[in-house]
Amino acid sequence: MNTKIFQMSAEKSVILADVLVLGGGPAGTWAALSAAEQGVRVVLADKGYCGTSGATAPSNTGAWYLPKGEKRDGEIERRLLRSTGLADSRWLQRVIEQARRGLDNLGDSGYPFPLDDLGNSYRANLRGPDYMGFMRRRAIAAGVRILDHHPALELLASNGAIAGAAGIHPRSGNLWEVRAGAVVLATGGCAFLSHALGCDGNTGDGYLMAAEAGVRLSGMEFSSQYGLSPAHTSVTKGLTFSFASFYLEDGSPLPETGEDRSVRIARQLIDGQKVYALMNRGNSVEHNWLRQGQPNCFLPFDRIGLDPFKERFPVTLRSEGTVRGVGGLEIINDDCATTVPGLYAAGDAASRENIVGAVSGGGSPNASWAIASGTWSGRAAARFAASLGDKAETRLVHGLGEAGLRPGKQPKREGLISEVISGVQAETLPLDVNFFRSGVRIALSRQRLDAVWADVRDYLVGEGRNALRAREAAAMTATARWIWASADARKETRGMHRRTDFTTTDDTQTRRLLTFGIDDVAVIAAEKQWQEVEVA
Repeated sequence: MNTKIFQMSAEKSVILADVLVLGGGPAGTWAALSAAEQGVRVVLADKGYCGTSGATAPSNTGAWYLPKGEKRDGEIERRLLRSTGLADSRWLQRVIEQARRGLDNLGDSGYPFPLDDLGNSYRANLRGPDYMGFMRRRAIAAGVRILDHHPALELLASNGAIAGAAGIHPRSGNLWEVRAGAVVLATGGCAFLSHALGCDGNTGDGYLMAAEAGVRLSGMEFSSQYGLSPAHTSVTKGLTFSFASFYLEDGSPLPETGEDRSVRIARQLIDGQKVYALMNRGNSVEHNWLRQGQPNCFLPFDRIGLDPFKERFPVTLRSEGTVRGVGGLEIINDDCATTVPGLYAAGDAASRENIVGAVSGGGSPNASWAIASGTWSGRAAARFAASLGDKAETRLVHGLGEAGLRPGKQPKREGLISEVISGVQAETLPLDVNFFRSGVRIALSRQRLDAVWADVRDYLVGEGRNALRAREAAAMTATARWIWASADARKETRGMHRRTDFTTTDDTQTRRLLTFGIDDVAVIAAEKQWQEVEVA
């Protein structure tokens, strides 16, 4: 089970393994654990510290713990109805069942689930810090080698198949490679450094690496997810706001228009108005329960001496991009494989259209998807690696990374990394750009992002710690271009994709959009039967 490591020089090391998992969140740890259970050598490389990094670690989240029967059937029916025709009942059934098995596996392994009023283990909720710390310990106990603070910069390939990944240790500047028979991308989504809680490590790295290998993306237009948070914090956890009432600056209630609360708040914020919340719903017992169950939500209030149950506070909407949006890498079978041999996708790195369609998967769907997709992809990656035998270790490999790593022209421009990030954020974070969309504004964003991409392609590169920043900036730029190409192609309003020039849902567009290409971005549509058709 031990991996082999060879020191090539003072600056670079190479590790040999069967399965490499990129990302140390829930999907990544489930993938690593699942692969290790197949008896193969597994390495997990995390951009941060596995167990504390990512969007789940600082959060509490629900999960689908639904036995077969009426409750499960009802949840599937509700999800299909909300998905606007883009979810799949078979996948919902599979994910819910695998999530239930995974949660039982957690409990049987000693995870401290809380007890309900009857003294029974309550398995429909996961406390992020406990959960991720527990998964880290499980992975290590299973023989997984964890490389903390080892962000990957590119995939390695050999004869058309993925053969590992290469990266850097930002603190030392030392380079590393893991040569593996298969790779699972569990690198999360992209929130464009919006500072939403736990999301700033999610910069679309896996999207770019996979696209460079030839993988397509799906559902990227469903990326305009914004989380409600107090204006002075990054905490976008929604449960606390179920106890809140909302007001305008003059003290009048937030107008009821028949629209979702987030839409009504967004309209006020775009108009330059402040919106306030006051947690005046529920009773003192429920408020105490809320404080105990969601402590990190209240720490920012305590720091400024504000009692949110008695004093109102301004709120804002923070972009969560594809982290709690939908879009991601296209998967082609039940094992979460991509179109490229040896490459698998799990968690937020993969599209979640199969289970949520055009609406956010934040909460139980995404948490359950991480368990299920991680389990399936890790198991399949182990089987694929085992099928290669010893030849996986002797393959000649080459790196696939280009933008941000190997610029087409020189010299590099000073300050370009910051320029690129600012340029991308201007076309992705503002509510009046991305929450509500129009053809004219989409065209402008595409034009501006194409110009940013030209600089990325030709000049962007970094050394040492900046090598990671340059690659992140390139990934964010590429992700933004895929988002706007998909948004341009979907000429309707559907789910979180809200167009002001096409305000209704068009049944003829009940299809998925597949986006691909690096320099030249293209979009095609896949009908429900997965027949590809041209998009005007």
